[in-house]
Amino acid sequence: MNITCEKCQTVFALEDSLVRTEGIRVRCSECRHVFRVSPPETHSDDSPTFKILKETHCPLYKEGDEFRLSENIFLSPYNKPPCLILVKDLMRILNESQEIQGPLINDAAPLLRCGGCTGRIEFQQKNPYADSDDHTDVIATLLNKFPLFNGLNMSELTDITYYLQIDRFEKDDFILRKGAFGSNLFIIVSGTVEVLNDDGISIAAMGKGDVFGEMSLFSGAPVGATVKAADLAAVLRMGSKNFKRILDKYPPLQMNLIQLLVQRMAEINVARSEEFRSGITGKLSEMPPSDLFQTFNMNQKTGVLTLKLHQKSAYLAFREGKLVR
Repeated sequence: MNITCEKCQTVFALEDSLVRTEGIRVRCSECRHVFRVSPPETHSDDSPTFKILKETHCPLYKEGDEFRLSENIFLSPYNKPPCLILVKDLMRILNESQEIQGPLINDAAPLLRCGGCTGRIEFQQKNPYADSDDHTDVIATLLNKFPLFNGLNMSELTDITYYLQIDRFEKDDFILRKGAFGSNLFIIVSGTVEVLNDDGISIAAMGKGDVFGEMSLFSGAPVGATVKAADLAAVLRMGSKNFKRILDKYPPLQMNLIQLLVQRMAEINVARSEEFRSGITGKLSEMPPSDLFQTFNMNQKTGVLTLKLHQKSAYLAFREGKLVR
């Protein structure tokens, strides 16, 4: 692939295989500027999509997961690794039948099975035209209830649904990991997700209608926090290119997003001011236990402090600054 330095506009070639799914940082050979390169979007709208209809002890995928095969590139379900057995099976299917190369026009696609490892899956090529009207109407009606889409009519919301993909997560499935390349906007349609700190402790929860992923999407910085499903959750996902496209197309969405970003910054500032008022700032792991306990006592803190030691963990319960257990 050819890439262009965002600073001096020098164009140079980069081997596609070097670009990881989360993107990589490269240095321009001319001006030495360092910038991030994202993998090219390889699939086209008419590349076949497959849906898993049944799984039996499959270690990777679940019923309802979807994957693509675009040209000779396998695009696994979101946030899940590719299965080499499945890739080999799909390549064999493509070699045996040319009919599978284009989108279906009916529901007569054969039921296919993977070669199997510790488990097996049954899947079928998805008809992109089946139930499309009902699907888009349901999603558009749902979007109409979310603050991010205030000011848009149903026709505009229906148009936006074509840029969205839905992902389903089991409890404790990771949706985003801190430090990863942020390339998607997420909208929760059901269930609850948790935001975790560096120690894996939940610091915030989000539910239906809440949006996340927008900060790194705009700043280009890596994801700032890990997000995982607290229970069964369904999340709408939109890629960065499509998101920028609809922002240019629908000005009300720009204003709603600005309000969301202002709200996010206000929440961050409130959290930081609470930290300063509490007298506890910085990394707690760098404070000697005696100083930490004294700080808890002075600020009358209530809660449980977990100490992760070399061989075991210790739990200390405080009530209004006093060590009670």
